[in-house]
Amino acid sequence: MTDTNNIRRRVKLYMLNEDRQWDDRGTGHVSYAYVERLKGTALLVRSETDGSSLLESKIQPDTAYQKQQETLVVWSEAENYDLALSFQEKTGCDEIWEKICQVQGRDPSLDITQDIVEEGDADDSTFTDEIQDTTPPIDLPACDLSKLEEISELFQSVFGSQDSPIKREKLSLAIENDNYIKKLLDLFHMCDDLDNTDGLHHLFDIFKSIFLLNKNALYDILFADDTIMDVVGVLEYDPLSPAPAKHREYLRENRYKEVIPINNTELLRKIHQTYRVQYIQDVILPTPSVFEENLLSTLNSFVFFNKIDVVSMIQDDDKFLKSLFEIITGDEVEISRRRDAVLFLKEFCTFSQTLPPQNREGFFKALSNLGTLKAMEVIFALDDEVIKLAAIDVFSFIVEYSPSMVREYILQQCNTQEDECILINLVIEQMISDPDPELGAAVQLMGIVRLLIDPDNMIAGNAAKNEKTEFLSFFYKHSMNVLTAPLFAHTVEDKPNKDDYQTAQLLSLLLEVLAFCVEHHTYHIKNYILQKDVLRRVLILMKSRHAFLALSALRFMRRILSLKDEFYNRYIIKGSLFRPVVEAFTVNGEKYNLLNSAMIEMFEFIKTEDVKSICSHVVENHYNAFENITYVKTFEDLKLKYDQQQDRIRNRDSFDPMPTILRNNRFRRDARCPEEEEEIWFDQDDNMDTDLPDMIKTSQTEQEFDHFARIMETKKATKDNDLRDSPPSLVSKTSPININLKCSPNTSPLGSPFSSPVPSPNTSPNKNGPIINSPVSPKDGATTQMPTNKPGINLVAYDADSDEEEMDEDNVTMSLPSAKRPRLSS
Repeated sequence: MTDTNNIRRRVKLYMLNEDRQWDDRGTGHVSYAYVERLKGTALLVRSETDGSSLLESKIQPDTAYQKQQETLVVWSEAENYDLALSFQEKTGCDEIWEKICQVQGRDPSLDITQDIVEEGDADDSTFTDEIQDTTPPIDLPACDLSKLEEISELFQSVFGSQDSPIKREKLSLAIENDNYIKKLLDLFHMCDDLDNTDGLHHLFDIFKSIFLLNKNALYDILFADDTIMDVVGVLEYDPLSPAPAKHREYLRENRYKEVIPINNTELLRKIHQTYRVQYIQDVILPTPSVFEENLLSTLNSFVFFNKIDVVSMIQDDDKFLKSLFEIITGDEVEISRRRDAVLFLKEFCTFSQTLPPQNREGFFKALSNLGTLKAMEVIFALDDEVIKLAAIDVFSFIVEYSPSMVREYILQQCNTQEDECILINLVIEQMISDPDPELGAAVQLMGIVRLLIDPDNMIAGNAAKNEKTEFLSFFYKHSMNVLTAPLFAHTVEDKPNKDDYQTAQLLSLLLEVLAFCVEHHTYHIKNYILQKDVLRRVLILMKSRHAFLALSALRFMRRILSLKDEFYNRYIIKGSLFRPVVEAFTVNGEKYNLLNSAMIEMFEFIKTEDVKSICSHVVENHYNAFENITYVKTFEDLKLKYDQQQDRIRNRDSFDPMPTILRNNRFRRDARCPEEEEEIWFDQDDNMDTDLPDMIKTSQTEQEFDHFARIMETKKATKDNDLRDSPPSLVSKTSPININLKCSPNTSPLGSPFSSPVPSPNTSPNKNGPIINSPVSPKDGATTQMPTNKPGINLVAYDADSDEEEMDEDNVTMSLPSAKRPRLSS
C-alpha cells in the first residue's frame, strides 16, 4: 500500500457500547480482500502501531451500511453490536463505500445500502425486497403555498406502514435531488412575512418529518451555515404552542465569545454548528416518543463526532492552550477575562466526555502538563464564586479520570509547600467554607476527596502498595486535621456549639467521609480515632436538633461496630460511649421514627453477631433503660444471651479449679486452638476502669499487648485471705518479663489517647485497677522485686522456640488462687 493510500484509508474504528456511547477501538488502515475462511469479501483494519488486526468483517449481502457526514461508514453486525469507521480523507471513505455497494449490488449514490425492516419471518424480508424493486420513485408536489398541507400529509405518510423504510429512503433521495429544503425555506420566508399561521404550522410538521428521516445527507443541508437559522425559525411555530417561540432571538443575543482569537476557520465553523445543532436537539425538537427515539440516532452521531472534531482541533493547538492558561494564572488579568477563560476550559472539558475512555486520561494528562492543577490553586484563592464553581467542575473531571496523577502532584507539593497551600487542603477548605446553605459545591468536593483517598482506584501492580501507603500516610499527617477541624470546633462542650442547618449539613458530610475512612482505611483511621477520641466527639452530635445529623453520628458508630474489631470495642467500653446512644434512645421515647429504628438495628446487630464484650457492657451498664421495651424482642434476647454467657462462664469455672499455670508452665499459645480463656476473660464481671493504653501505635505493640494478656489469663491474680500480707510468687530462672499490678488511679503507663476537653461520663473508677508496665529484662542474676504493700505477680515465661526440659513443679512456690482472676485493662 502506497503512502497516498495509507493517508486516504487511515481510519478510526469505533464500537457502540452498552451505554450507547462510542468506544475508540484503535487507529489503523482499512482495506478489502477476499477471505477464504469467511467465504467472501471482508473489510480489514490493521493497527498502524503494531500491525495487529483490529477488524475483520465480512460484507454480508443483507447488512445495512450507512454513509454519514462524507467520512463515516456505520453498520450493525449483530444485535447491540454497532461499528463505525471514521476516515481521515473523504476519498478513502468513497472508495470503501463503492466496494461495499459493489458487493451488495447497490447504488453508491445512496447513503444506505439496505432498508431497515422490522423483525419477522424470512418471507417478510423477501417480500420487502420485491416491494423495493417495484416501488416507483416519489414525485414531490410543487413548492407552493397552496400545496403545503398536501406536502405535510405526504411526508407524514412514510412513517408507520410496512413499506415505510423504502418510502423513507425514496423520499430522502427525492428531497436531496430536487433541492427541496431550500425551496421550502423560501416558502417559510413568505409565510413569515404574511403571518400565514396555518402555513407556518404545516412547515413545522414538514421539517419535523425531515428530521425523523434520519439521513445524514439531509442534516448536512439543514445545518449548513446559510440555512440553519432559517430551520430554527421554522421550528419556532409548533402547532401545540400557544405562541411562537423566540429561538432565533436567543441564539443571536447569546453571542459567541472569543477569549483567545481562533484563527482556524474550520474549528470556528464546527463550534458554531455544534452549539446550534445541540440547541435544536435539546431545546427545540419535541421529546421523541418511544417509537421515534431510534429515528434520531444519526442526529446523535452528528453531534457526537462534531464534538470529537472540536476537542481534537483544540488539543492539537499547543499555542492556543498555552495562551489560555496564561490568562487563567496571570497576575494582572481582569476578572471578567479570567472568568471567560475558566468557563471556556470547563466547556472544553465537558466536550472531552465524548472522547473514548482510553483517550480521556491522555487528554487530561496533556492539560496537567500545561498547568491545570496549578491553575486550580490560583482559582481557589479567588473570591469569584462563578469561577470557583467552574473550576470545581474541571477539577472533578480530572480526578475522575486520573486520580493517581492528582495524588502524585499532591505528594510532590508536600516537599515544597506549606500544609495550607497543598491542593487537597485547599479543596477541603473550599468544602468547609461553602457559602451555599444547601452545600452544593461542598457535596461535589466531598466526592473529589473520597476519590483521592479511595484505595480501590490506586494503581494496580507493584506500585499499588507504595501509592496507598505513601498517600494515606501523607493524608493523615497533613490533611486529616484540616478535614476534622469543624467537628472538633463544634463539639467542645457536651452539646453542639452551633446547631444551625448549614453547620449540621457540613458536619453530616464530614461524617460521611470519616465513615468511608473507617470502612476502607484500617490502621490509619483506627490510630486517629483512638488518639483523638473522635467517636466521643461524634456522639455529642446525637444531641443535635437536626435528626439527619443525629442519624449520621449513629451511622458512624454503627460502621465502627460492623468491623467487630476488639480494639474499637475496648475503646467504646472504656469510654462508656454507649451512654450518649442510650440517652438519645430514652429522649426519643416511644416515637416510631428512623432514629428509633436505627438504634434498635444497632443493638440487633450486637445480638445477632454475638459481640460478647459489647453485649456484656450494654446489659451490665444500660439494661435498666431497655427492660421495659416490649414492642421488639431485641433487648430481651440480648439479656437472655448475656445470661447464657454468664452461665457458661460459671460452669467452666466450677469444672476447672486448677490454675492454668500448673497444667502448662510454658506459657505458650497453640495457634491451632481457639482462645476459649480469652473469651472467658472478657466476659468476667470486673469493674476496673483505667485509661486504655495506646495499643495501636505500631503493629508490634498490638502483638505485645495480646501476648501479655494471654499470659495473665492463665494466672489467678488475687491472694487467699490467709496469705493477704504476702504476694504469691513463682521463683525459678531469671524472668525476662515483669508485669506489675499496682494501684495508680491518677497515672497511666502510656499517654492517654483520650485527651479531650469534653467531660467524660460519670463513672466509678476502680482504684485497684491494673496498670500494665512495658516489659523489662532484668540483668543476669538479678531478682525481680515486687512491692510488698501491693498485690503482685512474678511470672516466668519461656522462649516459644525453646526445647528445654519442663520446670520441676517442686521448685515452684505459689499461693492458692482465688475464685476470680483480675482482668487486664483493655
